[in-house]
Amino acid sequence: MKKSLILLVIILTGCSSTHIVNNWKNPDIVLFDASKVLIVGMTQNDSAREQFETDLQNEFSKRGVESFRSIDLFDVKFTSSKQSEEELSEVEQQLLDKDFDAILFTKVVGSENKRILRKRISELDEIYGNFHEDYMGHQGIYYESDYYDEFKVYHSETSLYCICVGKERELIWRGAIDITDPVNIDKTVDDYVKLIVVAMEEQDLIFRKEQKNEITGL
Repeated sequence: MKKSLILLVIILTGCSSTHIVNNWKNPDIVLFDASKVLIVGMTQNDSAREQFETDLQNEFSKRGVESFRSIDLFDVKFTSSKQSEEELSEVEQQLLDKDFDAILFTKVVGSENKRILRKRISELDEIYGNFHEDYMGHQGIYYESDYYDEFKVYHSETSLYCICVGKERELIWRGAIDITDPVNIDKTVDDYVKLIVVAMEEQDLIFRKEQKNEITGL
């Protein structure tokens, strides 16, 4: 399991601004299948929410799993006001009555600004023989703004919950995912969805990796 997770992180962090920083799976669960899933993307950005939920719905459709977007089930009144525990319990019961058996819930839980020193390639191999040379070569740190790169990191979580009878609200899997300095929403959403799909495939949760024929390799 640890080797698979390390390989997953290496594959998906290469050039992407989106990567998994923590991954947890219910130890009592080996395989988890669902026939009807509610996809929830919690964000105030309506276009990003719609794109995210739609892209994930397409991934479920490719695998023959029925899924619904929260934008199609939750009305504006529901998402624009605080819901009580009783009201959420009613929603869960309605989902059970409609044969839903899982919720895939994604949310941004925080963000932070980061500042790192931009190392100048031309100076990496230089050796300064005295204080004068060293100081003169780096004094721009005091006043040159381009000595530093500033960027924003968004911390998000995607959680898979079982809402099966007798196991309401049970957490099956959770991935903590960082999104670094997103500029293009389309690419960010695409990277995030791909990351979720691969992570769930690795954990045998709803999604399954395609099995190749041992003889033909197809």
